[in-house]
Amino acid sequence: MKLTVSKSKNSASFYVQKTIRKPNGSVTTITIEKLGNLTEVTAKAGGKDPYVWAQEYVNALNRREYDENKEILISYSPSKLLKKDEQKLFNCGYLFLQKIYYHLGLDKICGEIASRHSFAYDLNDILSKLIYTRILFPSSKLSSNKQAANFIEQPTFELHDIYRALSVLSEENDFIQAQLYKNSQNVLARRKDILYYDCTNYFFELEEADELRRYGKSKQHQPLPIVGMGLFMDYDGIPLAFDIYPGNKNEQPTLKPLEKKVIRDYGLGQIVVCTDAGLSSKANRKFNDLTVKGIPVRSFLTTQSVKQLPDDLKAFALDPDGWHLPGSDEIFNLNDVDETRDYHKIFYKDRWIKEDLSQRKIKSGAKPLEQHLVVSFSPKYKHYQRKIRNGQIERAKQLIDSGNYKQRPKNQNDPHRFIYREKATADGELCTEEIVCLDTGTIQEEERYDGFYAVCTNLDGIGVDEIIRINKKRWEIEECFRIMKTDFKARPVYLQTEAHIRSHFLTCFLSLVIYRILEKELNEAYTCEEILDTLKHMVMARPGEKLGYTPVYTRTNLTDALHESAGFRTDYQIITDVNMRKVIRASKKKK
Repeated sequence: MKLTVSKSKNSASFYVQKTIRKPNGSVTTITIEKLGNLTEVTAKAGGKDPYVWAQEYVNALNRREYDENKEILISYSPSKLLKKDEQKLFNCGYLFLQKIYYHLGLDKICGEIASRHSFAYDLNDILSKLIYTRILFPSSKLSSNKQAANFIEQPTFELHDIYRALSVLSEENDFIQAQLYKNSQNVLARRKDILYYDCTNYFFELEEADELRRYGKSKQHQPLPIVGMGLFMDYDGIPLAFDIYPGNKNEQPTLKPLEKKVIRDYGLGQIVVCTDAGLSSKANRKFNDLTVKGIPVRSFLTTQSVKQLPDDLKAFALDPDGWHLPGSDEIFNLNDVDETRDYHKIFYKDRWIKEDLSQRKIKSGAKPLEQHLVVSFSPKYKHYQRKIRNGQIERAKQLIDSGNYKQRPKNQNDPHRFIYREKATADGELCTEEIVCLDTGTIQEEERYDGFYAVCTNLDGIGVDEIIRINKKRWEIEECFRIMKTDFKARPVYLQTEAHIRSHFLTCFLSLVIYRILEKELNEAYTCEEILDTLKHMVMARPGEKLGYTPVYTRTNLTDALHESAGFRTDYQIITDVNMRKVIRASKKKK
C-alpha cells in the first residue's frame, strides 16, 4: 500500500492506495481508504505534520498486512513430548450457526431476560452452546457441557449453571418464541398467511408416569410415558411456534390454544391453517371458519380420508368419470387413463358441500359448515401405495408360513391386517385346526382407494391447483419432526422436572429454526445429513500457543457455500490468532 496525495489549488486529499493484478494479467490501482482532506488529516495528526502522520499510518497498515499474510514456519521435534492437558483440536463449524444465532438477536433476547432475573451466569453463552451442541453433538446436558469445550470459544459456565438456566428459559418460553419470530423477519421474509400444524410425541426412559409424562399412543411404539408436542410451521418450512402437552391428551384440542397464542403474540392477520386428517375435527374447522365484514380472517385446509367420507361423497370420489387436469377444461375418465404415460399427472374433481363429514347428524337449527371438497388421483401415488402394500403382503405370507403371527390390534401399516384367522366352519362348528390364510377381501377393499387423495377447505376464490400446491407443502412439517427426533436426537428425554423438559424442547425448537434458515441460505442444495456431517467435522488444529489455527477438514463445494453465505472464511492454510478473532467477531455481527 502507498500514500497518494491529490493536491488542488486550495487543499489536498489523502488516499491509501494499492496496486493489484487482475485475473487477465493487467495491473490497476485501487483505493483502500480515503483519509480525508488536508484539514481533516491535520486534525487526526494531533499536532504532527499531516504528511508525516499520513505516511506513518500507511506504514503501520503495511506492517499489519505483512504480519497477517507472512508465512509461518512451525517446528516439531521427535524428542519432545506434548504438554499435558493441552487441547489441540477445536470445532469451527459452530461459527456458521453462531452467525444466524446473532442475526436472530437471541443474544439480545437473553440480555433482556437477564435484566428481569438475578443470576450470575451468562445466559447467552449457555443458550448458544446448548443450541450448537444440540445440532452438532446431540446428547445429554452433561455431555453437552463437555462437548462445548470443543469449540474455539470456550464455555464460561459450569454444569450446575445449565440446570439453573433451564428453569429461567422455561419461564420465558413464550417471550423467547414471540421475540424470535419478530427478529426473524429481519433475517428473511416470512409468509404469515399460510400456517401448517401437526403433532408428535416423545418417550421418556421411566416407568412411573406423572402429570406431564403420561402413558398414551406412542408414535415410536414405545411402551413408555410420553409427552406430546404441537408445532406450527410457516409456508417456507421455518418453525413458528410450539407447545407441549400431557402424553395421554388427544391431539385435536391442542390446536386452538396454540393458534390463539400465535395470533395474539405474533400479530398475525388473515391466516390459512393446514392440518392432516387426524387434526381436522369439526371444532377445529369451525374455529378456522371466521369472516369479518365479508373478509376471511381464519380459514382451514385439511386432508380428508376418502374411506371415511359419507356414502354419497365416497361414490362421487371413486366414480371414474368427471375428472380434470389443473388448467384444462377437458373431462377425463380414469378407466381411459394410461397410467404409464400419465404417471406424473394429477387429476382432480371437486364439489362444494354443506354437510358434516364426521357422518354425525347436524343439530336442528345449526348452520352447516360449507366446505370445498377436492379429490385428486395420481398414478404415481397409486403405484407407491401398491408397492408399500405388496411388501406388507409378502411379510404377511412369511408370518403365515412361519406360524409367528399374533393376535393383536391391527393398524394401517401392520401386515397382520392381511391375515385371516377362522376357528369355526360355515355352520358355526369349531374347527379341529385353526384356518389361517391371506385375507384377500381386505386387500381388494384397500386397493379401491389407491391413488386417491382428498382435501377439504373453506377457502373461496382460489383455484384447485393452488389448493393442491398449498397442501403439498405439508410434508415439510413432518421433515421438521424427523430432524428433531433423528438428527437432533430430541428423544428419549432423561430430564425430570416439567420446567427442564420444556426448556429441552425449547432448545430443540430454536436449533431447528437456526438449521432451517441455514438450509435456506444454502439454497436447499444439500441434504440435512451432508450439512450436519460437514459442520461436525470442520475441525481446526492449534499447533501451539500463539501459533494460530490450521484447518484439518476437507475443503468442498459445501464448505465454500458455507463460507460464502457467512461472509468469512476458515479455510486458509493457517489462521493467525488476530485473524481468528476477526472471524469470531464477524460471526457475531448483527444483520
